[in-house]
Amino acid sequence: MAPLAEAAAEQAASPAAPVRLARHAVSADLAQLVRHVWIPRWRLPPGVVIEQGVLEYPSANLVIDATSAALHGPALGRGFQRLEGDGAALGALLQPGVSRRLAPGAVRALIGSSVPLAELRGVDAASAAALAADIRSALDADDDAGALDAFEHWLRGLRLELDADAALVGLIVELAEIDRSIVRAEHLAESAGLGLRALQRLVREQLGLTPKWLIGRYRMQEAAQVLAAPDAPPLADLAASLGFADQAHFSRQFRAVIGETPRAYARAAASGAAATSGPGSTRTDPAGTG
Repeated sequence: MAPLAEAAAEQAASPAAPVRLARHAVSADLAQLVRHVWIPRWRLPPGVVIEQGVLEYPSANLVIDATSAALHGPALGRGFQRLEGDGAALGALLQPGVSRRLAPGAVRALIGSSVPLAELRGVDAASAAALAADIRSALDADDDAGALDAFEHWLRGLRLELDADAALVGLIVELAEIDRSIVRAEHLAESAGLGLRALQRLVREQLGLTPKWLIGRYRMQEAAQVLAAPDAPPLADLAASLGFADQAHFSRQFRAVIGETPRAYARAAASGAAATSGPGSTRTDPAGTG
């Protein structure tokens, strides 16, 4: 998951919060494979459900919780995470290009889908079961360090090696994420030193996505974060700051990705921030990033 807003990060770290989120860096020798590990814990009263909209990072998450262990690809649109009762999980956000080394078939098949841990390339059923058991035991004991150690030991055993294309797609994803002057696929290709067709082929093979999707996803992530803030700027100003030709174009793309208009999203974010959850209630949080 991408960095939380300051207020959300403070709430997620509070022991009293109904949903807590801890993020951990992996050891230096694994940083080329994993962006970070995230461990959410939740304890909700009976009847309370939290649904959080998520705009995911353009890579895959390996997630182990009480009932499943699988590699999850990103959703093309806005995804949702549903939490109820008590629980915990460990998720590892993989670096771009890593899921292609693990997926049993074309990486495109991971988009909006998942593959059980035991069915990944190079993973046998015994090691998958042992990892899931070790992580669940550590999570039950509130032992983040133990869960992280178990995951890192397992990952090292896979001996994954990344090639030049995986390194290049990592650079491409980083450019789309941080360079706000990149608003078209042609700009991204030029910044990466590639032709447009070579860029499109590389992103499709390594991520199962398109350069246009990469650029649009980061712009919508930024827009969602800004709109959820109490001091959100006028829509026309926001659209211009994100490189859109006009407010109408921005609103159309936002609705296509998020599923609602920018104004409706901002109202829902304000309402969610002010709401107090009680028995029998359902709370929908603003779109986060993951």
